[in-house]
Amino acid sequence: MPAKPVTQTKFYPVILAGGRGTRFWPVSRRRRAKQLLALDGKQTMIQQTMARLLPSGSPDSCWIITNQDSYREILRQLPRLNKSHIIAEPVGRNTAPAIGLAASILLRENPKAILGIFPSDHVIEDVQEFRRVLQQGIKIATAGDNFVVMGIRPNRPETGYGYIEAGSQSENALRVRRFTEKPDAARAANFIAEGNYYWNSGMFIWSARTLMEALQEHLPKTAKLVEEIAASFGTANFSRVFRQLYPKCENISIDYALLEPQSAKGEHESNLYCLPANFGWNDLGSWTALHEHQSAKLKPQDGNLISGAGVFTLDATGNLIQTNGKFVAAIGVHDLVIVETDDALLITTRDRAQDTGKVVKFLDEKKLDGLV
Repeated sequence: MPAKPVTQTKFYPVILAGGRGTRFWPVSRRRRAKQLLALDGKQTMIQQTMARLLPSGSPDSCWIITNQDSYREILRQLPRLNKSHIIAEPVGRNTAPAIGLAASILLRENPKAILGIFPSDHVIEDVQEFRRVLQQGIKIATAGDNFVVMGIRPNRPETGYGYIEAGSQSENALRVRRFTEKPDAARAANFIAEGNYYWNSGMFIWSARTLMEALQEHLPKTAKLVEEIAASFGTANFSRVFRQLYPKCENISIDYALLEPQSAKGEHESNLYCLPANFGWNDLGSWTALHEHQSAKLKPQDGNLISGAGVFTLDATGNLIQTNGKFVAAIGVHDLVIVETDDALLITTRDRAQDTGKVVKFLDEKKLDGLV
């Protein structure tokens, strides 16, 4: 029988870990995706995510939404987590259905549940500042039907991120005027110049009830499906119902599904808040981003980041070289990414590393499953 619902306000971190990390191929693979790799330190990305959340939520209150390929490795990497709180989607349906399912399950468990939504593959340098901002966000979400997003002050006109246009000060945060997904370079430059725009970090805080009410308003078909799936959670029918209904959910991100239509209601009607955050955030979206992040921390000579034994460089600068046993000699080359595994070799320039995901698309199309 399902557990008796909790009736007091409680914070539940929900970690999204369903991505494949295709831009980190050939190291990132289906069963060992980016969030399961130690790209920045000894702990993997998902282990780091969990560690910085634990002071705000116990292991028993943490949930993970992932995929079938990553499920067993997450179990291995996070042994303290309640096994039933790791939910593996039968198919990927982007973030709106995943978040909606978590909210619907937790709403049944605790009508006063406060959810924090966190990607599993981001770097945060100042963990104490992150926790301070998180507590501020929980307080705002608890106070009413409020949506809270952590906004990052942009330092370049990045076209791969969503942007938040901030308005007036309220509730020790900024009202949100508008969300804009991935603008072109000219528009992103204008946002930087205007000074009241923040990157959308993908980290959100809201009550389960507030989220589900918004989902019912803007995505009623998916809301009904996830509620039916959630009703079977904890029973012998859950796996069957999950496999049957989840593929029928709309394939859409939470940004497009809820945040943009909520912001269209107007700055003072939407209950959307941006918490400006300055805690050293980086989503490490590509080999180039990893090079920039690690170079800032390590300040390597000639800008070469080398991982693995047996690398010789001569008149070579700004390269990222990661080997798996082979001797590599790099002579007179600059700003390259060279990554070797047992069965693959990636060679690209740093300014084209974003295109690495296209390799995975090609491999998928050719059904070369052993390489993905």
